[in-house]
Amino acid sequence: MSHVGVPRGTARKRRSVALLATGVLTIPVLAGCTSDGEDPTSVAVPQDIAPASRDRVADGSTLNWAIDAVPSTLNAFQADADGATTRITGALLPSLFPMDAKGEPRLNPDYLESAKVIEREPKQVVLYKLNQQAVWSDGREIGAPDFVAQWRALSGKDSAFWTARNAGYERIEKIERGKDDLQVRVTFSKPYADWRSLFSPLYPKEVTGSPGTFNDGARTTLRNTAGPFRLRSVNKPKGTVVLDRNPRWWGDEARLDSLVFRAVEPGKRTDALAEGTVDVADIDPATANSIALAARYRGGNGGPPAHGPGAGITPAAALRSWALAHGSDEEAAETARAAREETREAVAVYAAEQKSLSGFAVRKSLEPSYTQLALNGESGPLSDDRVRRAIARTLDRQELADAVLKPLGLPAKPPGSHLALAGQPGYKDGSGALGERDTKEAQALLADAGWTPGGALRSTRDTKAGSEAEKKDEGEKPAAGEKAADEDKDEKAGKAGKKDEKAEDTEKDDKASREEGEYTVGDDKPGSRSSGGSGVTAQDKQPGGVAGAYAPVGTAAPAPAAVKSRLGKDGKPLSLRFVLPSGPGSQSLRTVGEKIVAMLDSIGISTQVTKVADDSYFKDHIASGDYDLALYSWPATAYPATDGRPIFAKPEPATDGSLLVAQNYTRVGSDHIDQLFDRAVAELDADASRDLLKQADARIWAAAGSIPLYQRPQLVAVDKKLANIGAFGFAAPRYQDIGFTARQAAGPPANGKK
Repeated sequence: MSHVGVPRGTARKRRSVALLATGVLTIPVLAGCTSDGEDPTSVAVPQDIAPASRDRVADGSTLNWAIDAVPSTLNAFQADADGATTRITGALLPSLFPMDAKGEPRLNPDYLESAKVIEREPKQVVLYKLNQQAVWSDGREIGAPDFVAQWRALSGKDSAFWTARNAGYERIEKIERGKDDLQVRVTFSKPYADWRSLFSPLYPKEVTGSPGTFNDGARTTLRNTAGPFRLRSVNKPKGTVVLDRNPRWWGDEARLDSLVFRAVEPGKRTDALAEGTVDVADIDPATANSIALAARYRGGNGGPPAHGPGAGITPAAALRSWALAHGSDEEAAETARAAREETREAVAVYAAEQKSLSGFAVRKSLEPSYTQLALNGESGPLSDDRVRRAIARTLDRQELADAVLKPLGLPAKPPGSHLALAGQPGYKDGSGALGERDTKEAQALLADAGWTPGGALRSTRDTKAGSEAEKKDEGEKPAAGEKAADEDKDEKAGKAGKKDEKAEDTEKDDKASREEGEYTVGDDKPGSRSSGGSGVTAQDKQPGGVAGAYAPVGTAAPAPAAVKSRLGKDGKPLSLRFVLPSGPGSQSLRTVGEKIVAMLDSIGISTQVTKVADDSYFKDHIASGDYDLALYSWPATAYPATDGRPIFAKPEPATDGSLLVAQNYTRVGSDHIDQLFDRAVAELDADASRDLLKQADARIWAAAGSIPLYQRPQLVAVDKKLANIGAFGFAAPRYQDIGFTARQAAGPPANGKK
C-alpha cells in the first residue's frame, strides 16, 4: 500500500531545516497517565510470510522483488538512503541486532557470539565477541578495525564525511581491540541505552576508512560484503540490482541462486505481476482486490473459471454489448460486430490476466509504522495549543482507522503511542493525556482561545453603522434608502439574466477545483458568500424590499446561518490549509483527509484542501512547513529514545535567528519533552528508560502536534510457490531462508523471468 511517509532511517539526520516553532506547553495533569507495566491489550498482528522449514525450500532459482526505484546510494548512512537501500543492504551486510517479530532487537548469532555491557562505572563499556567464522567476501575476518573506521566516520568530528546521522556514535570515547581482533571493547563518554543500534549495518573499513570511499565509493557498488548474498551488478537504465549467493558465507546457505531487485512504479505493479516480471511486490488495496477477484475467477485454486470465460465481464459491459448487437441498421450492425470483437479481445486479455494473477497470494499484516495527522504549530491559529487540542478531540480516530483497515480484514485499533506500536516492549496507551473525543469540550477550548460562532463577522474595529468616523470619511453621499433603490433598479435586470448562468459556472468550477488544486470546505454552503452566488437571500426577495435596505450606510446584510456557524475571531474565519498528496497511490490518505475535513466542518472549522504531487508533497510542503494540516507516516523503531528525539524535540535557535527543527515538522515541542528523552537515552536500566519514554509520550499527546490515527496496512503480493517471504511486520527478513517450494526453471536472473 502506498503512503507518503518518512523513512525512519532518516530520523537521525542533521538539524538543518530552519523554521519557527511554538513556545513551551505546560501540562498540569499527567499523574496516572502512565504505569510501570505494559498495556495488557498490546498485541502485535502476526507476520504473514508462508513459513516453511529450510528442507521444504528448493535449492536454486531466481526471485524478482519489486522496489520503487534503484537506490541512489548503497550507503545507509547518507541522507538520500531510502527503503530500497535498507532492503538491499539487509542481504549484503552485517546487522548485529535485527528486530524480531515483536519489534525488539535480538542478537544475530551469524555475526556475534555475545555482546553486553561489562562495566557501568566509571564509564559504560560494551564488549562484543564476534563469530569466529565471520568474514568479508574478500576473506578478511570481520574485526575491530571495521568498528573503529565506522565510529570515526560517523562520530561527527570530521565534517569531510557526508553522513546524515551520528546519534550514539558521538558518545563513544574509544574503541579497543580485546584479546584479539574478534573482541571489540567500546567505551562510552556518556551512558547510552541504545548501544545495540550501533554498527548496523556494519560496513567494511574499505568503505568507512576515508571520506572519498564513504561519500562516493559506496553509492553505486559494494565490492566487499558479508551477508548470505553478494552484489553482482547495479543497472540503473534497466532498473535492476542483482545479488547472487556469497560463496564465503559461513551461515545457512541461501536457498536462492540469485535475488533481483527490480524497479517497478507502484501504479504499474498489477501489470508486472500479471506479466510475470516480478514475484514479490508491495501493493495497494486495488491490486490486492484484483488478486482476490482472480482467485475467485479461477475457482480459488487455479482451476478454470466457474462460469465460463465471460465471468469477468461487468453487467454494464454486457448490456452495452447486447444493445449494440441489436442495431436496426447496417451501421449499427457493423458497430455491433466491432463491439463484439472488442469484447472477445477484452475477455481474452482479462482471462489471461486473471490466470496470471491467480498464481499470487496477498500476504497481509500491519506495517511497523503509523499514519498521523500533523498540526503545524509554527504560526497562525495552530500556534495556540488550545486550538490543536480542540482539533485532536474532534477527531474520531476509530472511524478513521476503520475506514483504512476494516475493508482489508485487519485490526483497526488506533495507536496509543508515538514511540512504540502494539506488541512492542513497553507499549502503553498514553492518549489519555489528551483526552477522548469530545466535540463539546473541543468547542469550549476553541471559545477559550477566542474562536466563536459568527466571530468571522465581527471585528474589534468600530464598525457601528452611521458612526461619525464613517460620515467624515464618506463625505456628502445620497441617503442610504435612495442609494439602495437606485442600485436595485440598475442591478435587478442583470442579476435576473445572469443568475442561472453564474450558478452553473460556479458548480463546474467547484467540481474542477475539488478534483485537483485547492478548494475550501465550510465556506461553500448554499447561501454563503464564497459559494459564488449573488449574496441575495430568500428574505431579500420578499415584498416590501430588502430587510435593512433603509439602514445607514455600513450596515451589513444579515448573514446566512451557515456563515454564522463558522468559527472566527476579530472578523477572521478559522480556516486551515490541509495539504494532501494527489498521486494514484495516495487514495487512502485522501479518503482519510475527507473524513477529517467533515469532522472539523461539524464544529465550524473551515478547511482549505490543497492537493499536490506526491514527489513534492514531503519536500516542498511538510519539511518546509508550507501547511497547517497534513498526513504522513513514521516507521516504528526498536530505539525510540534515540530515533524519537529529533522528531519531537523543541526546535533550536540558529545563528541567523531562525530555528532548526531537525525532524520535528510540526514545530511543536517543549524543554520537558527534551529532558525526558535525554534521561531515557542515558538510562541503562531498560524498565526505567521505558518509563521515561512513556512520560515523554504523554506530553507529546498533550501538546497535540502529532495525532496518530492508524497503523499502516502491509499488503504484499507473493507467488504462491514462495516461502518465508511476504508481510514481515516488525521482523527483518531472513534472506537465506527465502525460496520456492518447487524449483523454478533456470533463466537469466535479470531478464524478469523465472
